[in-house]
Amino acid sequence: MKYTYLGRSGMQVSLLGLGTNSFGKRADEQTSARILHHAIDSGINFIDTANIYAGTESERIIGQALKGRRDQVVLTTKAGLVARSDSPNGRGSSRYHLQQELENSLKRLQTDYVDLYQIHTFDPNTPLEETLRTLDDMVRAGKVRYIGASNYAAWELMKALGISDLRGYERFVSNHFSYSLADRTPERELVPMCLDQGVGIIPYFPLAGGILTGKYTEKSSAPAGSRAETDPNFQRFLEDHNVTLGQQVADLAAETGHAPSALSIAWLMNRPAVSTVIVGATRTEQLDDNLRSLDIEINTELAEKLGEISDRFIYSKPFATYRIE
Repeated sequence: MKYTYLGRSGMQVSLLGLGTNSFGKRADEQTSARILHHAIDSGINFIDTANIYAGTESERIIGQALKGRRDQVVLTTKAGLVARSDSPNGRGSSRYHLQQELENSLKRLQTDYVDLYQIHTFDPNTPLEETLRTLDDMVRAGKVRYIGASNYAAWELMKALGISDLRGYERFVSNHFSYSLADRTPERELVPMCLDQGVGIIPYFPLAGGILTGKYTEKSSAPAGSRAETDPNFQRFLEDHNVTLGQQVADLAAETGHAPSALSIAWLMNRPAVSTVIVGATRTEQLDDNLRSLDIEINTELAEKLGEISDRFIYSKPFATYRIE
């Protein structure tokens, strides 16, 4: 396994991280525990979850499965998106909501601290000063070690960093957003900003929900067991230009002797400011396929070919983003 520093922090994270959105949903508890242990045994130390994944099941399953192994991982969770639709304070990044959700997460994860606490999306209704002071208090209390943003636009993150520097608050060390060959829109503003400010990038949807594995050959086709079959909402991502890119990546992977998924992840690992690439799994074999990305060298020729087929996605719409209405 290869390790990198998370932004300018002194904490090292595995270049490949484990996303657990499927735990308790597309992977049952026993399968999820096997995937988690296999990831740790393979050298993956970055485990990513959120308070709302599979309801709250993802955190609960992780807490149970990590017994005796908590000190082997960098454990990160999030809050900010809708946790309770029946409460006016059931979302956002107010002090009220964040303190409540952190305590709930700690109980489910069966730990007294998280290594990275991420704000799941920018909250336009709460002053950043309130959010950042709350996060600073959490770090000082020893319940959080580092803080990160997620789904923040470049101006939102830059404003947050400016306030932290001015007030002496804990600073965001990372930003978690959609980034892949099918979504290069972050390269317009987010990537340069993160490079300038020493913020680590944590991409999600590195395989565009499976499109970059090459398994989708046309918009109307959904392979058995694929996300498009199990989640009808995913159909909206199967636009012609995305499916075409998936096939182009598959063709290039075949030419170079690599799996399309591994090649796509390896490209992302080599992008500026990327600290760890989050991949999900519903089987241990799927995780093994993604681990092969660590052995791929993206040389100049291969990088140019990948650029040729994906450069148009720099100026397309984002593949995915999650915001508070």
